[in-house]
Amino acid sequence: MNDLNNLREPESIASIWADTRAAGFTMASEPLTCSLLRTLAASKPSARFLELGSGTGLSTAWLLDGMDSESRLTTVDNDESLLAILKRNVGADPRLTVVCSDGDEFLRSLRGERFDFIFADTWAGKYRLLNEALELLNPAGLYVIDDMLPQPNWPEGHAEKVASLIAALEAMEGYRVTKLSWASGVILVSKL
Repeated sequence: MNDLNNLREPESIASIWADTRAAGFTMASEPLTCSLLRTLAASKPSARFLELGSGTGLSTAWLLDGMDSESRLTTVDNDESLLAILKRNVGADPRLTVVCSDGDEFLRSLRGERFDFIFADTWAGKYRLLNEALELLNPAGLYVIDDMLPQPNWPEGHAEKVASLIAALEAMEGYRVTKLSWASGVILVSKL
């Protein structure tokens, strides 16, 4: 089995990749993680999705490809130039709300809101404000993070932050955690 064969990428992916490369953006989610996101999204009908760290919209496109017509996705990033790529390629999807905001501020503004699925692909909701992000999950909601295996773009000292995050997730009551040493390193968390 080759898990990179026949991924059946969403139609917009080739254009997003071309725009991503032209912009010089090097922190895009990788295809295996995105494929997993799509499959997990398909398991959540009529759901509310939150993506923290939109980037150029690669993972956004995969999430949308897995969502049903009744689901809604809010994606957040603080870089308008990256969001312009996302909007150009998938912004017309009526299920999508794109927010340009500081991730920490946005998370704090969501007090009392609930989501069925959160993909945290930035510092906000992952290395900062983890508890606040997890509190947004409905029961049986999924929280997904990637880049838990060593990456070439990690800054000095980042491995320690990753280890601390994993330890914090493993110690939390009321959640089930699965770590996958696959793709870029994925952790799935389900709220009881």
